[in-house]
Amino acid sequence: MKKNMGSADRTIRMILGIGIIALGFYFQSWWGLVGIIPLATSLIGTCLIYLPFGISTCKTDIDTKNS
Repeated sequence: MKKNMGSADRTIRMILGIGIIALGFYFQSWWGLVGIIPLATSLIGTCLIYLPFGISTCKTDIDTKNS
């Protein structure tokens, strides 16, 4: 699968995922499992929701495309 997440997007998702999982442990709630989604997408580098809309937060080098 093509990566469509930039480094800032991946970092934010990783922090949110870890935070949600930590809150789930703290409050002893199964809702902490929701944190696996942003954590997994940050590790993979691909957001499936971005695909149908053609969204990509990856930086592209325009100069190398024209060469």
